[in-house]
Amino acid sequence: MIDLRELREDDAENMLEWMHDPECQRGFQKDMMSISLEEARRFCREARLTADLQNGQSMHWAVIDETDEYLGTISLKKINMDCHSAEFAISLRQKAHGRGVGVEAIRLLLKKGFEELGLHRIYMTVLADNIAAIRLYEKCGFIYEGELRDHIFARGHYISWKIYAMLDREYKNNTFMRGES
Repeated sequence: MIDLRELREDDAENMLEWMHDPECQRGFQKDMMSISLEEARRFCREARLTADLQNGQSMHWAVIDETDEYLGTISLKKINMDCHSAEFAISLRQKAHGRGVGVEAIRLLLKKGFEELGLHRIYMTVLADNIAAIRLYEKCGFIYEGELRDHIFARGHYISWKIYAMLDREYKNNTFMRGES
């Protein structure tokens, strides 16, 4: 069973596992290899969930298993309550890969975003060469919207940036993501 909860400072050590994992880093535009334990702890302390959302704010949750072990972080970033939109992001430890954790965490996040926050659009960007992530997003029902060609310079070369999104009406029609399949 997968669930989401508020990040805690003691999640920081396990958070560094994916931040410092070279394979996970291939999927990011920002280099997190140099993030220290104290910086990760500070992020966890400052990532408090609030009911009083301000435009531009981000919400971050810990993805946990039935023993409350931290498996990763899932977020709604750049929340815009005027447009009812937010950017989605997920990062998981290697031990969570290939176990359906990502799908279940995304299902829970979409419920929060669409049903609890009343968002109209949840979108994400993904490096075009991050095939595993793209497969996950498409499996969850995100729709490909376009590509910014050679948009990111990483690992010594330019990489295109793909844009995916889901609208509230697509979520409502997606019985798989609403847990009704």
